[in-house]
Amino acid sequence: MKPTTRTLQSGPVSVIEYRCTCGPADRPFPEAHSRHSISYVRKGSFGYRWGARSFELVAGSVLVGHPGDEYTCTHEHHHGGDECLSFQYAPELIDELAPGPSWRVGALPPIAQLMVLGEWAQSVADANGDLGLDELGLMLGARLAQVTTGKRTPAPKPSSRDRRRAVDAALWIDANARRDIDLATAAQVAGLSSHHFLRIFSAVVGVTPHQYLIRARLRDAARLLVESDRPITEVAFDVGFNDVSNFVRTFRRAAGASPRTFRRGGRGDRNFFQESAPLRT
Repeated sequence: MKPTTRTLQSGPVSVIEYRCTCGPADRPFPEAHSRHSISYVRKGSFGYRWGARSFELVAGSVLVGHPGDEYTCTHEHHHGGDECLSFQYAPELIDELAPGPSWRVGALPPIAQLMVLGEWAQSVADANGDLGLDELGLMLGARLAQVTTGKRTPAPKPSSRDRRRAVDAALWIDANARRDIDLATAAQVAGLSSHHFLRIFSAVVGVTPHQYLIRARLRDAARLLVESDRPITEVAFDVGFNDVSNFVRTFRRAAGASPRTFRRGGRGDRNFFQESAPLRT
């Protein structure tokens, strides 16, 4: 029985959720990696056979795929199946992310430096947090290089041209915040690769491009809530959120109050300051 899949994001960094219910009675079958990939095992366990090597992957482990490599997954020791969050990378990203040998390790055991990013990504996939999944995928790729080579990637030192590009990109995001903007699109506008753009923008502006996009939408929402009587659902969609519950959750996390309570506070309700939670940055 093949795993069920759900594509969370497509593009230079594609993110796919795998859920497998196979057990010891299911017969394994050969497969092949189509792209460079990093798959975080969120739950359960399975065996991974790659050439002459074999691994037993448990929650927190990471499977590293190389295009063209054949492999077989087994489920000899676990009846409950497994769940993975897989990041798959376009060829143009590979040289910037990690050296060639990093992609030939097969799999890695639960390593704290990778595990925290894997859980962070799963939280974002569950609509908690304001990072982009593509951003976390690039961070995970860069972290793989650190773990496998022992070398930390030096922090970028933006040139004056880089700073101008980052500021121009921020202004462009402001002007287009109501659109669906992914990292690759913003990087293309800036004339940089996705990985380099993420690092430069974060160094110059202080937040990632996706975090800046969410904050731009929240700025618009806060103003509309105070200055208009438009329904909260309409405000959510108008500023660029595609899901009302996600908007309410994100706004509450940022403002310390629901959009409805925030609206009352903006119109002079003193109870707003007593009802609201401490603000989060």
